[in-house]
Amino acid sequence: MTEHNMHAAEIHELALEAEVRNDPPRDPEKLNTDIGFSAPRGSAPHGKAIGIRRYSDRTYSETPDDEEPSEEEKTTLRRIGENLPISAWLVAIVELSERFTFYGAQGLFQNYIQRPLDGSLGRGALGQKHQTATALNTFFSLWCYVTPILGAIVADQYLGKYKTIVVFAGVYIMGLLILLLTSLPVSLENGAGLGGFIAAILVIGIGTGGVKANVSPLIADQYTRKRMAVKTLNTGERVIIDPAVTIQRIYLVFYCCINVGSLSLLATPYMERDIGFWSAYLLCLCMFMTGFVCLVLGRKKYIVRPPQGSIITDAFKAIGIMVKYRNMDAPKPSYQEEFGRKHATPWNDLFIDELKRALQACKIFLFYPIYWVVYSQFSGNFVSQAAQMNGHGIPNDLMQNFDPIAILFFAPIMDRLVYPMLQKYHIKFRPITRISFGFVVASMSMLYAAVLQHFIYQAGPCYGHPLQCPAALVDTKVARPNNIHIAIQTPAYMFIGISEIFASVTGLEYAYMKAPPSMKSFVQSMYLLTNAFGYAIGEAFTPLVGDPDILWLFTGLCVGSLFVGCLFWVLFHKYDAMEDAVNSLDAKHDELLNKNALNDATMDDERH
Repeated sequence: MTEHNMHAAEIHELALEAEVRNDPPRDPEKLNTDIGFSAPRGSAPHGKAIGIRRYSDRTYSETPDDEEPSEEEKTTLRRIGENLPISAWLVAIVELSERFTFYGAQGLFQNYIQRPLDGSLGRGALGQKHQTATALNTFFSLWCYVTPILGAIVADQYLGKYKTIVVFAGVYIMGLLILLLTSLPVSLENGAGLGGFIAAILVIGIGTGGVKANVSPLIADQYTRKRMAVKTLNTGERVIIDPAVTIQRIYLVFYCCINVGSLSLLATPYMERDIGFWSAYLLCLCMFMTGFVCLVLGRKKYIVRPPQGSIITDAFKAIGIMVKYRNMDAPKPSYQEEFGRKHATPWNDLFIDELKRALQACKIFLFYPIYWVVYSQFSGNFVSQAAQMNGHGIPNDLMQNFDPIAILFFAPIMDRLVYPMLQKYHIKFRPITRISFGFVVASMSMLYAAVLQHFIYQAGPCYGHPLQCPAALVDTKVARPNNIHIAIQTPAYMFIGISEIFASVTGLEYAYMKAPPSMKSFVQSMYLLTNAFGYAIGEAFTPLVGDPDILWLFTGLCVGSLFVGCLFWVLFHKYDAMEDAVNSLDAKHDELLNKNALNDATMDDERH
């Protein structure tokens, strides 16, 4: 075996170390200094060396600051994260403006498609049925999560993340212009509305895919620490700077920026109602242009990794060989040589080990579609449910803002209070557990929505058929909703928001941390693709979104999300124990590549 392949095998074996190792957990209470816990720093008796700790019958030295902690210290010291670099904040601002645009526009689509232009059911445009509106809205969401694969291929093979974002942002702007121009009253009156809307969502979806696949890994790329390090705080407490904790914080900030952007729905529903849809879409376009300018002006501050060549197409070719021979090692050149197979392979063994690591990360994503079906309810069926309730002057699509409000309220609490407290008491709330908890909280949202729908059907004037009975008509023009206050819907949005902190944020974090360096965008696009599958499943449920069947849709999603969350934990909770080993692979990867480069340089010198 060549030295290069030996290094590749070393990377792969490291990923398995935590799984095969079964060391018993260490009790922090057994850890003490030679002079006891009460000895103040720097006050050791003569002959007692400060920094020497005893663990059971073993003695070891304290690790100096900025060095990697020992295994004992990893078990006993509290872990903290670092502050975000300026370049990460710039990327977050770009994402904020894009999400402002996306949610501000999409949040109006249900009313834009469903309600007629004459205003008999409130401000509308296309006058399609409830099922048609839900189907088009769901298709748009699905399309936006399929196109990130295209964005990942362009970034990883040709342009890199930053340039890909710039190019696809231009496509996004074209789609917004189509949406704006075809929503003008003159366009709607001349029948250009439906065709223009379909063209707009297709183009916007392409732009969204290129941005979404690359903004998420780009923000994490701005943080460069790969290994843990010991640090002594001003209080004298020794802690571990853990890159995983910082990445977790980065994605919490990133997700908060997403939800600050989504607060555009505080403005656009009123603009829709009081001025027209075109005014809201114009606001979205202006905000996106602001983010685009920020993206371009900050280009010299970003840490930009170069594209890796034909990384994605090679990955799919290698997966094909894996499937053909039913062996994950089959695409390796060393395997091909050993068994006399003749596949032309442009990759090396290290590439296949990285691909196996990426596929390992993607396994957990298989359960996400059911979560996204639940999540998608807040921008579709929850909006329609709110329309069946007495708004008391509150637009039905304004209620969606309680989802981001919940995230913006609870995410800082989790980052600054709950997670540090769990770290302090050595309670390991690791990714698989957090994701499972997110599924459970999402099921609570569906349970609440189902119970609320039951009470809507118990209220007049239309009971089980809101807005559809003669008694609902007011002056034969505006349909009166059932007599139940719209504010009662708030907890359903709050539960969805809290679930996102655990399931959605952790999914982004997991996709980045577990992906090999050459495949960050690829694995991120695979994670985003689960959204598409979720929306496809939601599309299949379209016949159930009418009254009174929607009650059973909410009930079924409640049971499904709870079941999948529990099953997810049973199948994957073992991976929580492997976190430290797997998270250190990027650092190991860089060390081995540097070692290879040094060896190559040495060999070149010897030749000359």
